Amino acid sequence: MGFVADLALYYVPDRSGIVGLNWRLMLGSAGIPAIIVCTNVFFCPESPRWLLGKGRVADAYHSLARLRNTPLQAARDTYYIQKQLEAEDQLVSRGKLRIMELFTVPRNRRAALAAGIVMFMQQFCGVNIIAYYSATIFEESGFSTVSALAASLGFGLINWLFAGPAIWTIDTFGRRGLLLTTFPLMSLFLFLTGFAFWIPDRETRVGIVALGIYLFTIAYSPGEGPVPFTYSAEAFPLYVRDLGMSFATATTWFFNFIVSITFPRLLGAFKPQGAVGWYAAWNMIGFMLILMFMPETKALSLEELDAVFSVSTRRHVLYQLRQVPIWIKKHVLRQKNVQEQPPLYEVAEEDKTYGPTAAAA
Repeated sequence: MGFVADLALYYVPDRSGIVGLNWRLMLGSAGIPAIIVCTNVFFCPESPRWLLGKGRVADAYHSLARLRNTPLQAARDTYYIQKQLEAEDQLVSRGKLRIMELFTVPRNRRAALAAGIVMFMQQFCGVNIIAYYSATIFEESGFSTVSALAASLGFGLINWLFAGPAIWTIDTFGRRGLLLTTFPLMSLFLFLTGFAFWIPDRETRVGIVALGIYLFTIAYSPGEGPVPFTYSAEAFPLYVRDLGMSFATATTWFFNFIVSITFPRLLGAFKPQGAVGWYAAWNMIGFMLILMFMPETKALSLEELDAVFSVSTRRHVLYQLRQVPIWIKKHVLRQKNVQEQPPLYEVAEEDKTYGPTAAAA
């Protein structure tokens, strides 16, 4: 919507005593969706978890009844949430600072490391240099100002369209699988974009730059777009999950600030080739970080998550590095009878317990 507003308001002329009315309206247009959201908040039911935490069981049930298809489903989920809250109360360490346990308990620390990596890479993969400075990048390649704004609208539209498939792929291919697939592609497409700035012919240059950015967006949208928040919300044990998610969110917004404030300097010092290539290189680093430090969490029970994050970091890194040649033999060289490594962790089926779902939000 922001890119649409930029195009729609670009030709607004200045009024008497007002210079730059068009960009002022562009900036102010961002407040319209915010006002709509704020207005609709008053029509939303209160959080059932919060109500149950305050002992307001009947209110929690009526809140869920507005969100579920039948009263039976509302009663079921009210019971589930209540039991989850009781379990969390039992898990809380009395007399200890939970924020300290987030980093001093090895199982929690490994979850924080993995969540921190995916949140850090959500910013340093380079998507927000395009989201924030796409018009500037397109103009540097030779687009006119209006054409650059139109090309930026294409970026936003592609980002929106290709985020949809993640609803299915995130639980089909897994969080780790999606990232290991998309990080090399994002790196390749950013290198393509950066190198395209050396093409002397203007028409060819602007076409390749746009192609590289759009292909990068297609790779980003189902992978590093939705995965970080999903992963961070499920990696931590129940009793520190709220603190863990707060840490993860703070990480992504801190590095969002770093990326947004440093990119103009990068662009001035290293030109588009170097600035875009910098983030292309970070995608290669991100691939290695995901490979070594991020376990899969898809469809795992609480016991399985504890087993996964209880594996020492050194053991996990060595296991995943040994898995690389095995994968190459099986999927690249197409060899048969490749010897597999023994499983890194196992949990008996009867010991599984599943944590809060969307019903408990």
